[in-house]
Amino acid sequence: MTDFTKTREMFHLPKGVVYLDGNSLGPLPRAAVARVTRAMQDEWGEMLITGWNRAGWMRLARDVGDRVGRLIGAPAGTVVMGDTLSIKVYQALASALELNPDRRVILSDSGNFPTDLYMAQGLVESLGRGHDLRIVAPDEVAANIGDEVAALMLTEVDYRTGRMHDMAALTARAHAHGVITIWDLAHSAGAIPVDVTAAGADFAVGCTYKYLNGGPGAPAFIYVAPKWAERARPALSGWLGHEAPFAFDPDYRPAPGVERMRVGTPPVLALRALEAALDVWDMVDIADLRAQSIALGELFIAQVERRCPALRLASPRDALQRGSQVSFAFEHGYAAMQALIARGVIGDFRAPDIMRFGFTPLYLSESDVMRAADIIEDVITNNLWDRPEYMTKAEVT
Repeated sequence: MTDFTKTREMFHLPKGVVYLDGNSLGPLPRAAVARVTRAMQDEWGEMLITGWNRAGWMRLARDVGDRVGRLIGAPAGTVVMGDTLSIKVYQALASALELNPDRRVILSDSGNFPTDLYMAQGLVESLGRGHDLRIVAPDEVAANIGDEVAALMLTEVDYRTGRMHDMAALTARAHAHGVITIWDLAHSAGAIPVDVTAAGADFAVGCTYKYLNGGPGAPAFIYVAPKWAERARPALSGWLGHEAPFAFDPDYRPAPGVERMRVGTPPVLALRALEAALDVWDMVDIADLRAQSIALGELFIAQVERRCPALRLASPRDALQRGSQVSFAFEHGYAAMQALIARGVIGDFRAPDIMRFGFTPLYLSESDVMRAADIIEDVITNNLWDRPEYMTKAEVT
């Protein structure tokens, strides 16, 4: 059994704060400070450029990729780190379309994260080959999978509501129609059990700054199924995705397997911080994490609905149908969230009216949930959100 009391001790959280926003940015693992400091002083400081060999910097994208891979059910050598999630979405989609050259439809849903849709729109325009990005309601995806679809591109857990797609079922349906799948695991990795191998996913991408606690701007990952590893052509053919980067050939030759999905220089300091975060996961059973996450979410829903009838549950009521977050809709959701943050309960807001709360047992307990419910009740029932300082929207909501 996972000892969540012990994992909570491994994170720094400001005193007096109930942090319910790990679905947007995970808190600081205490060990990351020393890990990055050591990398700066002993590696960068003392080794200088020799750190690429002596400190293993060039291997970090692969080594850390294997550690992330274990959390998503990917075999060793099928996940690599680097760049941003948007870039990894672009790479996966571009490769998928080339692998299905006679089809022109990209199928996605209205619950997908906007950047995924933006990257698809930009790629379609750049290709200029008549591709169509077809966006349907989340519950209409299965019915729209047909023989004309080249790629199915979905985020497994809806960023607004936490609604989950059935990855295995949709992937099976897609494959029955010759469709290649791309799964965005930004709200899945480190939040729910994921098994890309068992589900048969073709490509998967994700970020590491949410539930994996890698820090702001932490590098993204990409998974390529072994059956495509030697066939997928990287649209972004970067230097480090070359078969022999230090041969300095003028012509590009893709590296073997998922290594070809590397683009630019790996962010060494960010990867060192992520390593420290992944050390915590060595202590965690994902089934225990999921069970405790559900328990915390159910407690939160029961408390908020009983105390604050003005808030409407926007997440699936069935815990098995939602990820590790709970969302409530409220007409004055932005102002209410600012009032909560001012009182030490940190969640976030998503337009038009969604108040989001993430539940991560690594550092949250039942007492945190009860304290948050007390403060939410006070803010909502006493209209404490109705103040000018809470109405002006900041750059980040």
